[in-house]
Amino acid sequence: MFAHAERCANRVIGCIGVYSLLEPAGFLPNGPGGIARSDFSCGESNRLARHAFSLIFRREADDARLSMSIHRYVLCLALGGVAAVAHAATTVNVIPLPAQVSVAGEGFTVTAQTPIVVDAGDADARHAADYLASLTAKTRQLPLQVSTAPVRGPAIVLKRDPQAPVQGEEGYALDVDAQGIHVVAKGEAGLFYGAVTAWQLLTATPGQGDARIPAAHIRDEPRFAWRGFMLDSVRHFQTTDEVRTLIDQMAQHKLNVLHWHLTDDQGWRIEIKRYPELTRIGAWRTPPDAGKNGEPARYGGFYTQDEIRAMVAYAAERHITVVPEIDMPGHAQAAVASYPELGVTGQRPPVSVDWGVNPYLYNVDDATVQFLHNVLDEVMTLFPSTYIHVGGDEAVKDQWQASAAVQARMHALGIKNEDALQSWFIGQMGQYLNAHGRRLIGWDEILEGGLPASATVMSWRGTEGAIKAARLDHDVVLSPAPQLYLDQMQSDRADETTGRLPPMSLESIYRFEPVPKALDATQAKHVLGVQANMWTEHMPTLRHIEHAVFPRMDALAEAAWTPVARRQWPDFLQRLPAQLARYRTQDIGYADSAFAVSIDVDRNAALASGHASVTLFNQAKHGQLHYSTDGSEPGASSPLYVKPFAVTLPTTVKAIALDEAGTALAAARERVLDANALRTRTTGELSNCAGSDFYLRVQPTPDATSMAPSYAINVFDNCRMYGKARLDGIGAIRVDTARLPRNYQLAHDAKLVVSHPATTPNGELVIRMDSCKGKTLATLPLPAGGSNTFTLEGALTRQKGVHDLCLVFTSPITGPIYGIGAATLLPAVQTSP
Repeated sequence: MFAHAERCANRVIGCIGVYSLLEPAGFLPNGPGGIARSDFSCGESNRLARHAFSLIFRREADDARLSMSIHRYVLCLALGGVAAVAHAATTVNVIPLPAQVSVAGEGFTVTAQTPIVVDAGDADARHAADYLASLTAKTRQLPLQVSTAPVRGPAIVLKRDPQAPVQGEEGYALDVDAQGIHVVAKGEAGLFYGAVTAWQLLTATPGQGDARIPAAHIRDEPRFAWRGFMLDSVRHFQTTDEVRTLIDQMAQHKLNVLHWHLTDDQGWRIEIKRYPELTRIGAWRTPPDAGKNGEPARYGGFYTQDEIRAMVAYAAERHITVVPEIDMPGHAQAAVASYPELGVTGQRPPVSVDWGVNPYLYNVDDATVQFLHNVLDEVMTLFPSTYIHVGGDEAVKDQWQASAAVQARMHALGIKNEDALQSWFIGQMGQYLNAHGRRLIGWDEILEGGLPASATVMSWRGTEGAIKAARLDHDVVLSPAPQLYLDQMQSDRADETTGRLPPMSLESIYRFEPVPKALDATQAKHVLGVQANMWTEHMPTLRHIEHAVFPRMDALAEAAWTPVARRQWPDFLQRLPAQLARYRTQDIGYADSAFAVSIDVDRNAALASGHASVTLFNQAKHGQLHYSTDGSEPGASSPLYVKPFAVTLPTTVKAIALDEAGTALAAARERVLDANALRTRTTGELSNCAGSDFYLRVQPTPDATSMAPSYAINVFDNCRMYGKARLDGIGAIRVDTARLPRNYQLAHDAKLVVSHPATTPNGELVIRMDSCKGKTLATLPLPAGGSNTFTLEGALTRQKGVHDLCLVFTSPITGPIYGIGAATLLPAVQTSP
């Protein structure tokens, strides 16, 4: 039967005629979530079979389209689906996917009586065993005991063996058979990662207690040595427990470098005993509107040296190296606020409350170089990592250029320009670190003007820095923006929280290839690995961070660990639901953006006709989409979405994506379809005005502790577009508005900010037709004060047809930015209550 099914599935895959038969009969879903002819493949056969059978059983028996030919193809699809499932069973439900996997033999059931056995006296094996037992008890409520007694009967065995059939200290072999689970590795890291894989196998299916593990034979080791995650603790501060939560997740994803960003313009987070003002002053800032609207009177915090030692040890127990970042020569405002003599101007600035590129630099005299050497001395005592990160990015040279003392120093050193001065400055740090057995790593700006021979480059401005550095025989870590910047939003859905656009989807991170094609084989050896960065300007709480990081950390982990030939996006999606379940058991607030169902209609057609054609889809194009229109919560028994369906207004459509087991991949989403909702654009549905693609979603205050509301803004142009507005019969507009702090430093880009002069004392919201230079339809004055959230409403000059509306705020660019929560067009006869 399976042989026939496989032949049949191959016939389906290879025969476009099948598509041609099924599509006209209505068996194939279409629309944004459907399947194009070019995408028709084995990966879809199982889902299409379910769609087809669902339709068969719903249709009348005399439907002429259900010919015997189509029945035969549908059966072929179903059998092909069985074959696909059988093929999927040759892998394991583990992320990242191991380098080699085979399945043969009998599986094993782990019960509370199954011991975890290690050699007596092997402390590292005992550590891995204790870790496995702890995770299993926490996530499956399955208590396992660790034993050093000789193996007698079925067991989970963890053993270090110099003859283990793997290469490297991080490799491991894992075998599941009727006698248990056997993990061997040459090194302690490999044994630890084998234990992590064993835990994933134990939690591959939902439930508590005993776990049945299929037979599996794994030979595994990582593709890259540097598998990194950067956490910015400066812009927003995390407690030690919160950092440990992220370290725990890194370990479960087999990531091994925590790049910890500890100093910047907005705060100094590491205790330096020789210089106490760095934390007494530099660790705290006074936010905009301090003490109002929920904003704290001051914001900040720092990690004591004892806390850092404990954190480094905690990470080391999970085979994670912590690499600290001490920013220089730019991003120095918190240090200069603490010790003004370190700066160029001699003035004491405040610790910055502004995001972006601030102007403050360290000066370049001997005393400042010595200060930084002294700081590095204490940093090196706390962090045993080979690498120390010195930043080097976004050092705006204006203060150096304007300083007579700095220019004299350049002349004395024979340095011709400020880029070369930065190179000299970084060189002083590199030499000092080399003398202490450490290595310097910095952002790719350290290439400008030359860099020390031993320096490693972290490429963030795309991949060009990595290419250039590797060609110069420098080691590199790929960490490009925006591809691996986790402060980029996961989607452009209206219900997303804070972050930047364009979105970096789960799939885009999964498909990132760390080795640039421009490098030859020799140069490619300089690629140490890959890292994703969690900048926290707009991530004030751990929940914000979790939403931004997970499940994209899974995609990063597989890009960093798994051989490129083994990485398959559809297979990854099949393995992901088990990981989402692990998140839920550990209270990790992951984002479901990739699977959340979008409910799409043509607004204007619906307004004109009173009916709507509804299209459902999700970003990942994965899962079975079910929906309801009767107010009930959608589930597996609800109608299965196959193609767009018609509804009569008003109605509410709810939809959900389910995996093959019927488990929700995302929370159900709903959309109200009535005249008022169709005439409303929420903040995420308004687009940028022409001229700038800069886009942020921010909250009402910089340090908000809730996930909502958020507002889409462009710091370069306080203007939003309401696209394709149907204006027939419209007589007014209502705009829910928020007054937001303009806490952004733009350096040389400040000249790009568009000014819209006001005609009233506090400015106004002006609505123009077709473009931002078009006919003015309304002018709504802004209030002088009061609440930071308010509603503007006023009459619109009557128009006909469909037009874009430009909603532009006229107010000084030194004042607040205004965000729109929602804009609603009102019929001429409708007034507010």
